[in-house]
Formats: sequence, structure tokens, C-alpha cells
Amino acid sequence: MLLLIVQLIILGVLAGALILWGCYFPYPSPLIRGGLPPRKRWPETQIRNWLEMGGFQQAFLNYFYRDPERTPTPGNNILAPSDGLITSAELRDGVRYLVIALSFWDMHVQRSPASGSVIKVETKGMDFMDGEGREFAFLREKPCPVQKRIIFSTDSGEIAVRLITSLAARRIEIWVKEHEAIVRGQRIGRILLGSTVVLELPATLNISVLVGERVKAGETVVAWEMSPA
Repeated sequence: MLLLIVQLIILGVLAGALILWGCYFPYPSPLIRGGLPPRKRWPETQIRNWLEMGGFQQAFLNYFYRDPERTPTPGNNILAPSDGLITSAELRDGVRYLVIALSFWDMHVQRSPASGSVIKVETKGMDFMDGEGREFAFLREKPCPVQKRIIFSTDSGEIAVRLITSLAARRIEIWVKEHEAIVRGQRIGRILLGSTVVLELPATLNISVLVGERVKAGETVVAWEMSPA
């Protein structure tokens, strides 16, 4: 009798696992999700389905909203404002546009690349595609982008950080105000869901990262001031 009970329990557990697998197919079952890396735990197709339906698993949201502490490297070198992948370092009219692409699994809190003060916070709406940036690399794949552009005065000159998202996501939080003093590595805002961050730098600065390299907000040095010849 005891053996029969044990067998029934095992069959019940297996049946429950099979039901869970069927309910979540083709995505990972909750029974194995915790042991998978983030990209496999929440596949891109699943996240995009949530975007369309307007609902997300709470476990994914908890992961997405993470905000770990960061320790800036010593010195006055320019830091990455965002986690992500460097996709472009285009130079136009004396400005270097360092483009950082964020995936669904990157940490989405942005940090100040340098110490200084906030000159201005600009809002760019869906009509921005018809303006100055239509052909820029960071806008080519984003129809109707929504942006916040934070302009800083620093010892290295005037720099700016663009927080860009699509019209579908649209939500950008800015945590600094005009004329506010900021310190290097300070949290300045967050973009919700897939996004792009662009760091605008004077062309006189020397870039220390390459296209295809991954960076971390508030920690990775991306540029420094060139020494006089």
C-alpha cells in the first residue's frame, strides 16, 4: 500500500509538471525558469507579446527594475551613462555621438557621465524623426521616437545624454532638474523597456571604447580629455 501511495504521489508531481509545461509552452516553465540565464528565462518573443498585450510577469518586472549600486572609477574620465552595447560612435559637426543600445535584459537606470550641473532638460516628441536626427544611427530603427535630452556643463565642456524610447513604450523618467549640481555616476533617470541612450561629447575628447563593446552605467570609462600636444 505504501509503495502504491508513493507511486501515486510521483505520478501526481509528474502530471503537475507536465501541465505547467503545457500551460507555458513554448516558454520556460516556472519549475526551471529560475535556473536559466535572463535571456532564456524570458525570451524576446515572450516579452514582445507582453508589450502587445500590456501585461508582464511580476518576476520579469522585478528583474527589469533592478538598480544595483555602482562604483565610479577614480578620476575625471567620462563614464558610460547606460548599460548596453556600443553600436555607433558617429562624429558630426564637432560632436561625437556615442550610441548605446539597451536590450530588454539590460539594467535601465541611467547615470551621469561626469560631474557638473544640468543646463537644460529637453523633451522631443514623435515628430522628431522629421528633424535634425532623421539619418542618425540611433534613430534609424526607431519610428516615432520619444526622447529626453539632458544637457550638462562639465569640466570637459558641454555634454548631453539622450534617453530614447519608441512610441510604444514611451515612458522616460528624469530624476534631475535644470540648474541642479550633479556628481559623476549619479542616477539621472530611467527608460522603461527597450531603448537607446546617446552620449553627446565634444570631438576634442578621446574615445576609449569600440563599437561592439558592452559598457556599464557609472563604471565603464568611455572617454577622456586629450593631453595637449
